[in-house]
Amino acid sequence: MTFRDPQLPVRERVVDLLSQLTLAEKIALLHQYQPAIERLGIAAFTTGTEALHGLAWLGEATVFPQAVGLGASWDPDLVRRVGSATGDEVRASHHTGGRAGLNVWAPVVNPLRDPRWGRNEEGYSEDAWLTGLMGRAYAEGLRGDHPVYLKTAPTLKHFLGYNNESDRCVSSSNLGPRVLHEYELPAYRPAIESGAAVAVMASYNFVNGRPAHVTPHINDALRSWTKDEVFVVSDAYAPNNLADPAQQAYFPDHATSHAAALKAGIDSFTDQDDHSHVTIERITEAYQRKLLTEADIDRAVSRALTIRMRLGEFDPPEANPYTRIGPDTINFPAHRALAREAAQRSIVLLKHERQLLPFDRAKVRRVAVVGPLGDQLMTDWYSGTLPYRVTVRNGLAFRLGEDGVSYAEGVDRVALRVATGGYLTAGATAAALNRTQADPHGFDLFDWGGQDVLALRAAGNGSHVTVKDGVLVNDSPGPHGWDVHETFRLIERADGTLTLRHQLSKSYVTFDGDGIAVTGATVEEAARFHLEMRRSGVEQAAAAAAEADAVVVVLGNHPMVNGRETEDRSDLALPRAQEALLRAVYAANQRTVLVLTSSYPYAVNWADVHLPAILWSSHGGQEFGHALTDVLFGDVEPAGRLPQTWYRSHTDLPDLFDYDIITSDATYLYYPGNPLYPFGHGLSWSEFDYGTVSLSNETAEAGDVVTVGVEVTNNGERPGEEVVQLYTHQQRSRVKQPLRQLRGFTRVQLAPGEKALVTIPLHIADLAFWDVTSGRSVVESARHKVMVGRSATDIRGCATLTVRGERIGVRRPAADPDGRLRAVDHEASYRIALVDTAPEGGDSVSATDAGAWISFGPTDLSGCRSAVIRVAGNPGLVTLRADDPVNGDVLATFTAEVGERYAYVPLRADLPGAGTVSVVELYVVCGAPGIIISELTFA
Repeated sequence: MTFRDPQLPVRERVVDLLSQLTLAEKIALLHQYQPAIERLGIAAFTTGTEALHGLAWLGEATVFPQAVGLGASWDPDLVRRVGSATGDEVRASHHTGGRAGLNVWAPVVNPLRDPRWGRNEEGYSEDAWLTGLMGRAYAEGLRGDHPVYLKTAPTLKHFLGYNNESDRCVSSSNLGPRVLHEYELPAYRPAIESGAAVAVMASYNFVNGRPAHVTPHINDALRSWTKDEVFVVSDAYAPNNLADPAQQAYFPDHATSHAAALKAGIDSFTDQDDHSHVTIERITEAYQRKLLTEADIDRAVSRALTIRMRLGEFDPPEANPYTRIGPDTINFPAHRALAREAAQRSIVLLKHERQLLPFDRAKVRRVAVVGPLGDQLMTDWYSGTLPYRVTVRNGLAFRLGEDGVSYAEGVDRVALRVATGGYLTAGATAAALNRTQADPHGFDLFDWGGQDVLALRAAGNGSHVTVKDGVLVNDSPGPHGWDVHETFRLIERADGTLTLRHQLSKSYVTFDGDGIAVTGATVEEAARFHLEMRRSGVEQAAAAAAEADAVVVVLGNHPMVNGRETEDRSDLALPRAQEALLRAVYAANQRTVLVLTSSYPYAVNWADVHLPAILWSSHGGQEFGHALTDVLFGDVEPAGRLPQTWYRSHTDLPDLFDYDIITSDATYLYYPGNPLYPFGHGLSWSEFDYGTVSLSNETAEAGDVVTVGVEVTNNGERPGEEVVQLYTHQQRSRVKQPLRQLRGFTRVQLAPGEKALVTIPLHIADLAFWDVTSGRSVVESARHKVMVGRSATDIRGCATLTVRGERIGVRRPAADPDGRLRAVDHEASYRIALVDTAPEGGDSVSATDAGAWISFGPTDLSGCRSAVIRVAGNPGLVTLRADDPVNGDVLATFTAEVGERYAYVPLRADLPGAGTVSVVELYVVCGAPGIIISELTFA
């Protein structure tokens, strides 16, 4: 038997290979940079190739729309094809000097809970089901469809509860059982359960007070969904954070933390870059201290080797069809065509009035393109290098000819006059900025939002101003890189002068003894400036708009500024300069179309009231200009639908750190307000009518599938494509249920006047929710409102479905063998946080304020005479009350002491109904912050 024999099952080959490795060799394979083992003919292997929407960081490759744009397509087949093209280009790069590794870190399946999240563009949707559907489709494309070999090894990111960049390494995501099982885990399960994804990356944050890298959900949930091995990698430097005093400091030292991570299910340590010896030393120490065993190491190494086996690394190349993918695959014509199709189908028509769109070629002969994104394409941190760029200006000029398109960038050109004399000056060649007597060129100011964060482009040479070694230099292509050096703020002072603040260094600009512009100054030391307008961007744009048959204003975000990895947004507003530009252009020409190109939603309330047409797209990749032109002139439908809610203000959102979407009424599932544009929204060039909703069965049980039907008619004058969406709402339940929840959708293409019966299957098992009283998913006996429509709030028809399922009664702790109620399984709460019970597992409830409480809902205390309560944390009074947390009857009280202990508490002897039936709404109330409750046991 040899591990090289391809006829043997993968598991047997891995066991054979593992038996030939020394302990030191196995430990070395636990780092991201796995070394070659020459004596066994094993090559070096590196985990992690970024390929979120195309191959990234490794030179030119096809750049597709951002993931949130692919999510907006509501087209799993399209997303699968994009994933397949990306997988081909990863393979091609791998075969060309081995530049790309085959363990691909994509897709991202974190649900887009809050649109302020800095990495919003990386996810597919705020809906977990739609996220799971799209994530599985992209992963299917990446992995390929061969029955034996993987094209690439897709890795889902980022497990678990990760939706904030601010304090991302030290903040804790509160995931109660329902949010965990109904919202978070469902986004990951489809890709793992189907085998589309074979790996997962753990996230930086804490979950309920425990680092995600040691969460028991890695082994207990992820690995329970499949019989195949699931390879789990750490995020960069996250293993080091576990014991770093400046970061999480959850463990006393790195040997302890690495052992805990390995036991929790981490198989590969992405840590210390390529300095693998650090990880090797820490794991070796952990082994020597008996914090882990060789079996623990073997388990992780076997998962790494399994992935490599499935990629075909140890087989003859001719056996694996993916080894024949050559370098000419990268950005070849079919992929360019797919990039255009993907960009087309990700464009969402948000508003359409006055029949301005689609443009009539006979009437629209001259278009003014306006805005800072009108003639450039943006790439984000995980984009590939664009092989070419088709901007909006390019796309329209290709259609109308160069004479048919005018362009106004719409940004102000200014000079910065020094209050004490002279000007801040950038010359016509790349050099340090200095102070001169006159400035013949000036600077173009780009407002990217986030408290007026600006980028300065030197008009003399067209390069952006950056900071190198503390000196301002005009030689940058624009904001870019992990550390963005190209952003500033102009801050007005009490005397009317301005100071220039460098955002990255958090210092101010001044001049050194030679007149060179430098950073590092305090506000008192900062140079003071006066702003001189050289050219008004608003006036330039308005003049261009006034002379055009129609105007296309292209606004949005810079993906490297105000909302990106490590940086959340504080609000949903357009940058102020962009808002002013839009209003001025509309005043000059009301035939104005707003095209928002952004990584996230904006609160464009004024535009929604005034403009005749608004479209949105994520940053659409290399073919965006052609794709948008195709839509604007009606060659194709605006096929996209919103993958997340667009709110009217950030004040409609809960705290960014509050992950309890049920309690906080977050996402389209629970939001009771009137959004600017709802989840699922998107208009068409035609109009559609819906008939009566029908059900194949009006009564069903948990294992049934009910067919939902509705007749859809195209009442417009053009062929059209409609996305028919199915939602449900459980009308009565023991617990709070979503106001609406997406259960399915289908696309239908209809000619003018054509009608069709559209059917969508509704699986009754999908109506289950997590029952905290029994710790499992339950389909409850209830009536469900079955809703069909164009979006989450544009419902065109309803029917009622009666489901025969389980009846969830009151809690009966005395009937339970151990009489236990876990505090985390509460049904309602006030001012509490979820924390870890112990490093290896368990969740508890911690009071964040005096008067904090949890409710277990209706609880039958028949026969109960006492309770034992597991408490920890700070001292304070704990009260058990009936029916109300403030004025309810007191059932018992005790004073918690410092530290963990079990407190014996006798219940009231005159408990109403004692010995027969005593059903109360059971509350546990904490009289002081910091009291931690783990469980209650009744007897």
